[in-house]
Amino acid sequence: MIVVDDQELFRRGLTMLLAVEDGLEVVGEAGDGDQGIALAISTAPDVVLLDVRMPRRSGIEACLAIKESVPTTKIIMLTVSDEESDLYEAVKSGASGYLLKDSSIEEVAQAVRVVVEGQSLISPSMAVKLIDEFKQMSRPDRRTAANLRLTDREMDVLRLVALGLNNREVARRLTISENTVKNHVRNILEKLQLHSRMEAVMYAFKEKLLELPS
Repeated sequence: MIVVDDQELFRRGLTMLLAVEDGLEVVGEAGDGDQGIALAISTAPDVVLLDVRMPRRSGIEACLAIKESVPTTKIIMLTVSDEESDLYEAVKSGASGYLLKDSSIEEVAQAVRVVVEGQSLISPSMAVKLIDEFKQMSRPDRRTAANLRLTDREMDVLRLVALGLNNREVARRLTISENTVKNHVRNILEKLQLHSRMEAVMYAFKEKLLELPS
């Protein structure tokens, strides 16, 4: 992974702490968005930890550029910003995770492991904001034609993903294999032309395809 943050002390400290975590390796670090993009393109890391607000190019802009150039790389935004607008823009740009900088090193390390496996993860406080927003967005009587793109089984998978279940839990709930769940998730993203599971969930609620229980 690489770490991109304009605060050198934070960046170096995070790099040192992550370097001793089992199974994790930091291959580089950068101090702004432009440097982060160049480093990601040259190293093609599994994960980029990316600050939202940086000089020269913002983390959101860098996230979009990295996903376009190195689509296999997963992005985790690690920031002090708890603004919903930053979270939404990060997800739309292809981020798989969104953590606040008050997260513990164990939480950051776990987030890296989770997104490498194809899951998504956000800070609990931001998740609460998303759920509140989803409840306001969701109207079961105002569904669009977009749901016609997905099969009934794909809708079942999307509903369970929206509840925060991982692939193994979805497979157990639907009595199908984990590989089948992965295939359904891939098909959902391709059909809706989206980048991540998190973006698919946000899209589904925005388009009134799903509803959360009150």
